Amino acid sequence: MEGKDKKVENLDVLVSTQKVIKKALDKLGYPDEMFELMKEPIRMLTVRIPIRMDDDSTKIFTGFRAQHNDAVGPTKGGVRFHPDVTENEVKALSIWMSLKAGIVDLPYGGGKGGIICDPRDMSFRELERLSRGYVRAISQIVGPTKDIPAPDVFTNSQIMAWMLDEYSRIREFDSPGFITGKPLVLGGSHGRESATAKGVTICIREAAKKKGIDIEGARVVIQGFGNAGSFLAKFMHDAGAKVVGISDAYGALHDPEGLDVDYLLDRRDSFGTVTKLFKETISNQELLELDCDILVPAAIENQITEENAHLIKASIVVEAANGPTTMEATRILSARDILLVPDVLASAGGVTVSYFEWVQNNQGYYWSEEEVEGKLENVMVGSFENIYNLSKSRKVDMRLAAYMIGVRKMAEASRFRGWV
Repeated sequence: MEGKDKKVENLDVLVSTQKVIKKALDKLGYPDEMFELMKEPIRMLTVRIPIRMDDDSTKIFTGFRAQHNDAVGPTKGGVRFHPDVTENEVKALSIWMSLKAGIVDLPYGGGKGGIICDPRDMSFRELERLSRGYVRAISQIVGPTKDIPAPDVFTNSQIMAWMLDEYSRIREFDSPGFITGKPLVLGGSHGRESATAKGVTICIREAAKKKGIDIEGARVVIQGFGNAGSFLAKFMHDAGAKVVGISDAYGALHDPEGLDVDYLLDRRDSFGTVTKLFKETISNQELLELDCDILVPAAIENQITEENAHLIKASIVVEAANGPTTMEATRILSARDILLVPDVLASAGGVTVSYFEWVQNNQGYYWSEEEVEGKLENVMVGSFENIYNLSKSRKVDMRLAAYMIGVRKMAEASRFRGWV
């Protein structure tokens, strides 16, 4: 039953994404044919990957790679290793990547990949074999000018390094631009690991200005303590905010006086879990409803729904995760004058610095951390202002405004190519 519910939920993610794209294209005056082109990826590959396990058995894994639209340029997007990965989820995420690239004006379309597996139950060597097997399975449709993978849920720079090495073996030349999120010594970029959280931090700061909230002393709740959530907690703490709540997959912690973020970061494991160390925890649902100024869902989809949207006490909701707020919840939050910064804008820092990494790989010249952060700041502030101003001038919520800006470049490129 659980699996069935998850599939329905992920179908909903795809359907709700398609609905907002339709709305955005209608607002921009594009014909129905443009929506027909945009509503699904132009290419969807399903692969079966046989892997020799440590106990000498062979296990067959299913993987996916979606390429949403390559009218603007090569597709780009992460690869997630997760037991709940589905085809529809990967499709929806590839569409979101297209929108993110459009919002921050990158020469990319969206791509996304995933493998149905639980890396928490796999050894280091098994993960290496799976990473290499996935690249062998998709190698014909990826590459620095075709489709550029990156890290996502439960994948990291080590997994990117194995994938890069496998691709280089297949192609018989070194190709650092094939993948981003690599270790620095293999052509990675400064600032890539913390880029998503840095982009979210910039969005929080800009949203707080609009709401007249001072970051120093502001009460922040962060759902999720993985890569984005943990870096974000640190950035907020260092900026003088009070992080009053955090959560992971096993529960949540709350302290109205502010949690000891440095202690939590020191104790978290490689999967971002820390709450198991504490006796007094609350549920993820209780965490979302805490009294705070800024709420950041940085975990998984469909966390703020029509059931709990009216219980949200924050003035600002900034989506660091993909699709944490349903369409109906978006409408409720908007009606309550809660400023919602949508995922396609807030989490675009990751793909922006991935683009910087690809550019550095292509030119063979690498930038300092200060240069990367300066460029990211300019991109994120400009994108936030564009979306905020459009939402005010067209009297639409920030999500629809973001989709309108995100879809426009791709639609124009498709039109000029004569596809529609």
